[in-house]
Amino acid sequence: MESTQLASDVQRLRDSLGELPEPVAEPVLIVISGLPGTGKSFFSRRLAERVPLLVLESDVLRRTLFSSPSYVSSESSQLFRAIHQLVEELLRKGVSVILDATNLSERFRERVYSIADRLGVKLVLVRVDAPPEVVRQRLDRRSAGEGGNSDADWSVYRAMVSSVERISRNHYVVDTSRDISPAIERIVREVNR
Repeated sequence: MESTQLASDVQRLRDSLGELPEPVAEPVLIVISGLPGTGKSFFSRRLAERVPLLVLESDVLRRTLFSSPSYVSSESSQLFRAIHQLVEELLRKGVSVILDATNLSERFRERVYSIADRLGVKLVLVRVDAPPEVVRQRLDRRSAGEGGNSDADWSVYRAMVSSVERISRNHYVVDTSRDISPAIERIVREVNR
């Protein structure tokens, strides 16, 4: 039953993607990590303007599977099983991917590490950050209906701060309260290297 559910979930996510970037000989997996409001989606979109990457935004994909998300752990487990399966499928087809999700726990990041290692694809890790006062302003604007696909607010941010774990592998750190252009350039060079 569970494999049938997973296949159905992956199909629904796949159907929601629209047109895929052209396949390449050596696809790349970019994993964005950061708390709500730190600018993960903004950064991902800017990077995808420079490199042909498919952005998989977990907040959007969650609403594809769950019309009224509850954010309970069983829902998140179901979502990320499907996302990880989809990431692997896309990489096997030569489609480079940005996984835009909080990815705060090393235990969860281990799953994407193993996908990249198993497929032999380049893995680029990016931790996105911003000062708390900037994050609060962004989340307040989002709560007022000024854009964003996430339902997270300041209380969610505060609750998640303690769950941030250090990334064990080499990674980039980007402060989105500053000009992100230099970081974008470094990552574009890394992807094209």
